[in-house]
Parts: sequence; C-alpha cells; structure tokens
Amino acid sequence: MDSDSAVDLLQRGWFAAFKAASAVRAECEALLETMALSEAAWSGSRVRLCELEALRDALERELELVEAGENQRPMPSLESVMSAA
Repeated sequence: MDSDSAVDLLQRGWFAAFKAASAVRAECEALLETMALSEAAWSGSRVRLCELEALRDALERELELVEAGENQRPMPSLESVMSAA
C-alpha cells in the first residue's frame, strides 16, 4: 500500500469516527434534555402527591371526628322516628 492510500484510509477512518462521535453526542444531548424534562415532571408530581396526601389525611381526620360525634349522640327512638314520618 502506498503512502497516499494509507493517508486516504486514515482520513476515511477519521471522518467515520467523527461522524459517529457527532451522532452519539447528539443522542447524549437529546437524552440530557429528556432527563431534565423528566426530572421537572417528577418534581411537580411529587409536590402534587404531597398535597393530595395531606388533603386525604385531613379529610380522614375530619371524617373520624364526624363518625365519633355520631356515635356519641343518642339514637332516636323508633317512636320518635315514626311520629316524625
């Protein structure tokens, strides 16, 4: 193989490696952007989850208080219920 052929072969290899590296760099940048978007979405979802769990817990406590109050009230007699009807 003469020196021109060897240089040509090296140049083709360099261009092929350059092109492959450029493609992988673009893929990395796209993945990085996707990761940033996913992280922002995850963070927002976590905040919303905490808010909903706090609301659920508050409603549960309120429901328990209402149920406890109903259990402490005297049951109306059958006669008073029938006379009200």
